Amino acid sequence: MADRYVRYDVDSGFATLTLDSPHNRNALSSKLVRELVEGLEQAAGDPAVRGIVLTHAGNTFCAGADLSEASNADPAVAADDRTRAMLTLLRQLIEVPKPVVAVIDGNVRAGGMGIVAACDIVIAGSGSSFALTEVRLGLAPFMISLTLLPRLSSRAASRYYLTGEKFDAAEAAHVGLVTIAVDDPQAELAKVRDDLRKGSPQGLAESKRLVTAAMLAEFDRSADELAARSASFFGTDEVREGMMAFLQRRQPSWAQ
Repeated sequence: MADRYVRYDVDSGFATLTLDSPHNRNALSSKLVRELVEGLEQAAGDPAVRGIVLTHAGNTFCAGADLSEASNADPAVAADDRTRAMLTLLRQLIEVPKPVVAVIDGNVRAGGMGIVAACDIVIAGSGSSFALTEVRLGLAPFMISLTLLPRLSSRAASRYYLTGEKFDAAEAAHVGLVTIAVDDPQAELAKVRDDLRKGSPQGLAESKRLVTAAMLAEFDRSADELAARSASFFGTDEVREGMMAFLQRRQPSWAQ
């Protein structure tokens, strides 16, 4: 298990998937995304699992795309592969017929924001931080808009999509990205788990379907278009400059 990026454990009716790739701040590498999809499938197929907890090791829930992978392959091919894998993951989080509870006590950036938005209940520690940094790389939050826009207020989406600025857990709760910001996420998780256990499996599944129906319908209408738009930007001059600036820890040319 030491070489896995996603740990899988089951206890008291809940499967816990822990993002555990500290060397790259739980970035969305092909390996991490694949293992997360596998874990969700395993939890969905286990009748002993009533709900799913998605959490993280280290001080970062997810740093977004693994830009080291993006820089080591043909841009168009790599972008298409990442896009399809991410769409599969996001749709699975929405569609899995068991409640998914995210527990965050750290930083969330870029693609990680889409994962958070796809979860049913999100508990964030008060010291957590959030940012949509794509605009600073010459990109936009294409695929993750499928889950983010149904959650965020319109004004918040405009501000944070355009500025890429960081905001805290209290603001994330205020604008609809997270359910609750608390000082003790584990204590809040214990309460949520106790409440979910009182729901029947079919009651939970059908209630989730009602809540996510509009999001899933829009997902299926727009996913292909957004995937194509996303792929068309990788390999452009601005994205190459943005990624190189990020990897070299410097400001991109347009910010100087």
